[in-house]
Amino acid sequence: MLWQNWWVWMIIGAVLGVLEVVLPGFILLGFAVGAGLTGALLWLGLLGQSFPVLLLVFAVGSLLAWLLLRRVVGVRHGQVKVWHHDINDGE
Repeated sequence: MLWQNWWVWMIIGAVLGVLEVVLPGFILLGFAVGAGLTGALLWLGLLGQSFPVLLLVFAVGSLLAWLLLRRVVGVRHGQVKVWHHDINDGE
């Protein structure tokens, strides 16, 4: 099967990384890291050929990468815009 090849996961990770540049927001980058991690573990022979296990590693790796990216480069304290007046309020 195609999903058993490590290079397929690496290509998916690269495509998601390129899409992250086009659509910024640190959402696809977590998935890119998860796919890269899955591909690397397949290449090293640390993962079997079970599709559910590959999906689990991809999901957990993506979530951990997203959480780490959110902590490192996410919303900073005081970065959120607070509106004191609504556009519909009279002056």
